[in-house]
Amino acid sequence: MMDKQTLRARLRAARDAFVLDAHPSVLVPQPFLDRLDHGLTVASYVPMGGEADPSPLARAAVEAGCEIVLPHIVDRATPLRFLAWDTEAALIAGPFGLHQPAHTADERRPDIILTPLVAFDSALNRLGQGAGHYDRAFEAFPDAWRVGVAWSVQQVESLPADPWDVPLHAIVTERDWITP
Repeated sequence: MMDKQTLRARLRAARDAFVLDAHPSVLVPQPFLDRLDHGLTVASYVPMGGEADPSPLARAAVEAGCEIVLPHIVDRATPLRFLAWDTEAALIAGPFGLHQPAHTADERRPDIILTPLVAFDSALNRLGQGAGHYDRAFEAFPDAWRVGVAWSVQQVESLPADPWDVPLHAIVTERDWITP
């Protein structure tokens, strides 16, 4: 099995090539729609590079009466916070090339966390960017439903899992809705 750094580099390249060639869009599967309820807080994100765009899922959440929050990151060590975001409000530049709400936005507790990833396996383990922001968020919000948003080319046979890695509840791609 490859180490995580090598795996990240290989799969970022595959992901970026896939997006350039296919121009995909993630599914909005019925099991996701069934979980949405008026008043829930859904954490989404603004994709970077070839990351899968969660916009179709976020739009469905808004249509169901959910509030959308986005991650706000200060640096590698500080835990991310999920901040309220009005879809008409401008985002600010954050570290690592992120677009995020201003630090003065209200913090919220997410009920559903849509999470980007670099790789995933059929056991719903995810490989993120490597800073551990989402792993710490999953620990801080253990009751949140964790949904990975990815492209099918990001699936691998298996991933090395560290003790702090938290598996997802589901993964959505342009092809599939994957659950245990």
